[in-house]
Amino acid sequence: MSSDDYVKYMTQRIVKYMDTPKNERKKQKIERKQQDIAYSNKWFGVLPFAFRLFIQKRKD
Repeated sequence: MSSDDYVKYMTQRIVKYMDTPKNERKKQKIERKQQDIAYSNKWFGVLPFAFRLFIQKRKD
């Protein structure tokens, strides 16, 4: 990715952000914060999930 592509991408993102109304941005921010992420995934990534699947398959 060249620097021109990166500048173009960032400009598009900023323009899109500036074009959205302030109320809509606040609503999106609140929705992002309300999404629940499993505690184990938040702190340890996918490893606990993979380990749990491995154990479940082994039991079956």
